[in-house]
Amino acid sequence: MLTLASTPGNPAPPGGTLVVVHADDGIRLRAAHWRPTTRLAKGTVCLLQGRAEFIEKYYETISELRRRGFAVVAFDWRGQGESQRQVSDAHRGHVARFDDYRRDLKAIEDAILRPLMPHPHMCLAHSMGGAVALTGAMDGWLPFARLVTVAPMLSIRMIRFPAASFFLARVLHRLGLGRSYIPFGKPASLATKPFAGNRLSGDPTRYERNAQAARAVGASAVGDPSVAWIVGAFRAMAKLADPRKAASIRIPTLVIGAGADPVCDTAITERFVGRLSSGFLLVLPDARHEILSERDAIRDDFWAAFDAFVPGTVVSERAEHADAGRAVAAAMTP
Repeated sequence: MLTLASTPGNPAPPGGTLVVVHADDGIRLRAAHWRPTTRLAKGTVCLLQGRAEFIEKYYETISELRRRGFAVVAFDWRGQGESQRQVSDAHRGHVARFDDYRRDLKAIEDAILRPLMPHPHMCLAHSMGGAVALTGAMDGWLPFARLVTVAPMLSIRMIRFPAASFFLARVLHRLGLGRSYIPFGKPASLATKPFAGNRLSGDPTRYERNAQAARAVGASAVGDPSVAWIVGAFRAMAKLADPRKAASIRIPTLVIGAGADPVCDTAITERFVGRLSSGFLLVLPDARHEILSERDAIRDDFWAAFDAFVPGTVVSERAEHADAGRAVAAAMTP
């Protein structure tokens, strides 16, 4: 039976509807949706998690979006949270191929977004979720009017020798070890490690809140990834690095970079946004990887940019691009 876990410092937002959604290959996904707390709905924001995340980490963000007048859809990707695993070790973050994440999002679109949620539909994506969303925007299947992506996974700084690591992962995958942990991989969730020296947040209170949530959900907070996940991640990042394909993205996109991100390379993010025809960039200098779990001052800057960029109604494409540029420029002005 699916649940939404609550901890003393992180209660589940009231009024949510928790459902099981099946992807077209039969994989069960945990999903939830909320109406806004305002009288009228300005639209819907769909949250796309990063790797190893789970719905419970986004309770604060869900509440803030609802207060802004948005309905919210959140779900766990296959292989993490309370969605179905494809390996026997529930702690191992595994996906057979990154294209399967498209199946997950299509299932959410068909079962929840299109039939139930108010328009316009917009997306807030973090890290790996940003890579999935940007790939979908590049290939033309992303079902959103606008995209906001936070610290998108366009590179992985934690891997010291990426070319050699990709080669080794491909070799292991060809040897039939795709479902195994990466070399030296462990089941412990990154979110449960000590605050000192952590890569994710400079806010000790929010970091501890997330650690308590990870402990509460147990195996839903997965540990290190599988070999197949690493192979898929490198292939996805290589595709996003193609400047010709990046220029094909037409969905208005706001990218929020973390200036002190030890997980993803913000310099690569900056180069990527420079190739977008309708992309806007804001780098928050002191932020670590999980901007939505950062200190209040950093989060305030994030929400100022979000509020300026995300409208409550759909306008014509030409006006939309012009308005987006003016709004983000205003949000960046001290």
